[in-house]
Amino acid sequence: MTQGARTSPGRRSLLGAAVLGSAALSLGAGGTARAGTGAEAASAPGSYRHLPVPTVIAHRGASGNRPEHTLGSYQLALDMGAHVVEQDLVPTKDGHLVCRHENDITGTTDVADHPEFASRRTTKSVDGTSLTGWFTEDFTLAELRTLRAKERIPATRQENTLYDGRWTIPTFEEVLRWADREGRRRGRPVWLHVETKHPSYFRKLGLGLEEPLAKLLRRHGRHRADSPVFLQSFEPSSMRRMARLVSSPRVVLLSGATSRPWDFTEAGDPRTVADLVTPEGLAWMATYAQGIGPTLDLIIPRDAGGKLGKPTTLVRDAHAKGLILHPYTMRNENTFLPAEFRRGTDPAAYGDAFGAFAAYFATGIDGIFTDNPDTGLLAAADFRDR
Repeated sequence: MTQGARTSPGRRSLLGAAVLGSAALSLGAGGTARAGTGAEAASAPGSYRHLPVPTVIAHRGASGNRPEHTLGSYQLALDMGAHVVEQDLVPTKDGHLVCRHENDITGTTDVADHPEFASRRTTKSVDGTSLTGWFTEDFTLAELRTLRAKERIPATRQENTLYDGRWTIPTFEEVLRWADREGRRRGRPVWLHVETKHPSYFRKLGLGLEEPLAKLLRRHGRHRADSPVFLQSFEPSSMRRMARLVSSPRVVLLSGATSRPWDFTEAGDPRTVADLVTPEGLAWMATYAQGIGPTLDLIIPRDAGGKLGKPTTLVRDAHAKGLILHPYTMRNENTFLPAEFRRGTDPAAYGDAFGAFAAYFATGIDGIFTDNPDTGLLAAADFRDR
């Protein structure tokens, strides 16, 4: 990926007229997918293209203020005004989809305090990484419901530990019911951003994520091109599979430039993320997705000292292919911020998050994932009003 000049923020007007090829799908008779045009999806009532720009996406809910992926975190994010609330999905042993960032629940629940589950502690290889702990696929939903959620990074977010044990692990169906209920109460749809986690790994276990996810989306009317939901995955094949099942907007997540999607590794596909963010790679993703979710370093790399460098051409190149960009993840704490926006020496203290948001918004991104949606919303308002 080559470095380039800053792109202008006024990309949405160009995107509204862009054609996404076969990326926009609608369901035909019998539930089979048929191709539609990007213009059809863009003009549909409730389309994602009518969301505010920059769109503020609550990363795992308001995870800077409550333990992540709990109904408390989701509710606070919505109450703060987040435009979209994110869920990550993993399966239980009996095939239910639950909201956890990883299937390893050692650090996000009190499972280690349950002697009845001590024997479930094990070591597994997940997408090539060896992990020791407790995993959702070894528990039934009834068993998982006996656990309580807790803060994942207590050393950084000590205040969040106040809420340890307050909430259980939500199922995705519970979240859909919550979103439906809140949407009726507020008189507007509640947007969700839903990730399939480790889909190749789970498919090998007979716990494929895409089919049960599609079933739930259809049950709750979120399977159409103008439905208030984004689907996302780090594995392109998962989004290609979802494109055959539902028409909901899809986003391909992109990690570091030298990394390879795990499904590519298993299939012997030599391409890396660096290949996917070329114009050719972006054109390929635009055949089945409406957007990309790159790490922020793919938008503006950091130098050896941790400061922001020169923006890449990714925003311009992706927009040229009709793709929106939802990069991840902005957090307020010094430890996560680019060096020039850190304040003081405490890594857990807040730095100049507003300055960092402004730098990223200036590249023309369409939205951003943030653990602190209240901060993101103020920063987005500042950017629109400038």
